[in-house]
Amino acid sequence: MDSLTTAFQLILGLDHDVLTAVRTSVMTSGTAILLTALFGIPLGGWIALRSFVGKRLVVTVLNTLMAMPTVVIGLVVFGMVSRQGPLGEWGLLFTPAAMILGQMILALPIVTNHAMVAVTGADDRVCTTLQTLGLGPFQVFGRLLLEVRFGIMAAVITGFGRVIGEVGVAMMAGGTLGGSTRTMTPAIALETSKGEFAFGLA
Repeated sequence: MDSLTTAFQLILGLDHDVLTAVRTSVMTSGTAILLTALFGIPLGGWIALRSFVGKRLVVTVLNTLMAMPTVVIGLVVFGMVSRQGPLGEWGLLFTPAAMILGQMILALPIVTNHAMVAVTGADDRVCTTLQTLGLGPFQVFGRLLLEVRFGIMAAVITGFGRVIGEVGVAMMAGGTLGGSTRTMTPAIALETSKGEFAFGLA
């Protein structure tokens, strides 16, 4: 109860460290999911509407990547943005940009897969009807997404939930630097391990 009381005092007192961790989490995860949605939703719709060689393999790979441990993604991103990596000269290691990149890789299979399922579940007559009304391909696709908007919203929300609660990318690519790249989940783990249970609870 003492810890709970202290946690509420930190929240109501707008503690700087607590607010910084929350703001960093929302900023990085929000940016990552918005950028991912721009790629993942059209990609998922395209996969759902097209027939091509290897489609089943692509779907299987997407399903597999949805279960990828976050620490593995963090390791891959660390290798890419470290000084010896292909993106090393950009100086992205231990920056919010590296975290956003990792979270995008983490969220892309989730958003793409959910969007694909949503479009696949749409009535087959929707596209045919829109085409007979004279709409172009992009207009048809836009109206189709509007038709399955709740499934698309679920894709974005699920992806956001996955990235805002992850630890691996935040710790390995971001470095959990206080005031810069320390998000909520690493902050909880670090502060609790130091005995600051009330801070972690807040």
